[in-house]
Amino acid sequence: MEIGFLVLTVLGLSLFEIITSIDNAIINAEVLGGMGQRARRWFLLWGFLFAVFVVRGVLPFLIVWIANPGVGPIGVITAAFSNDPKINEAIEQSSPILLLGGGVFLVFLFFNWLFLEPKNLGIRGEAFFQKQGAWFFAVVSILLTIIVWFALQKSMMLGFAAVVGSTAFFIIHGFRQFAEEQEQKMVKGNMSDLSKIAYLEVLDSTFSIDGVIGAFAFTFFVPLILIGNGLGALVLRKLTVSNIERIKRYKYLKNGAMYSILFLGTIMILDSFGFHIPHWVSPIVTFGTVGYFFYKSKVEMKHVQEVLN
Repeated sequence: MEIGFLVLTVLGLSLFEIITSIDNAIINAEVLGGMGQRARRWFLLWGFLFAVFVVRGVLPFLIVWIANPGVGPIGVITAAFSNDPKINEAIEQSSPILLLGGGVFLVFLFFNWLFLEPKNLGIRGEAFFQKQGAWFFAVVSILLTIIVWFALQKSMMLGFAAVVGSTAFFIIHGFRQFAEEQEQKMVKGNMSDLSKIAYLEVLDSTFSIDGVIGAFAFTFFVPLILIGNGLGALVLRKLTVSNIERIKRYKYLKNGAMYSILFLGTIMILDSFGFHIPHWVSPIVTFGTVGYFFYKSKVEMKHVQEVLN
């Protein structure tokens, strides 16, 4: 691999990991504010190591193994750190299954945000969709039907992958909603520091899934995913401790994260159907999308400051 592509991919993965977990970092900061110094240090150190090496470290291998059960867990690890042509060929042949399942997951995640979640309105049209929340399930159901129809024209497993992607979205989304509700109770109520740490780890694990699945739109080289996502998680932990209030002022960063998720999910779906998108497109799209909404946030901050003055 060329060094320029490696750097671009790692930076793109890191940025995607950061922006998809900003909400998690904000809640973490609020909960940490009510914890003792010892528990806070424990979470920031051991919680970080768990998040990177257990969750973000194991999950990419697990996803590749599920998409390639015949290769086996040892084969997946071997493929990641060697150039065994047979194993790499098997993973390459099954990549459309992983891409379609992951793409459906990400696109559903975007539509859930667009129709149902409260948001700062960043571009024209978002207010309209937010008023049509009842249509979310109709839209994703029709979309899934269309994707499965075309997938079945290629193979049964590809159609099954689309259904698995939608199932994974609803299961993980349900767990995430429950964990978020519990964290809000932690901020307001009296719970032990140990209980707070446990819930923080659960929520961090659910948020990490978005970044790991989206990472396959960048590359299938698992060590690169580990480096990029790990670097992003490290930056996010630092922001949680030091600059979270400043980050909250950039009100449209969540919009940038969700549109990045839409674009990456679409790239994965198209790629699974044989429309081979160059790998450099994903990081460029991520930088462009986040950059636009970062700039829009800066303009908004400047306007508010001028009004206050």
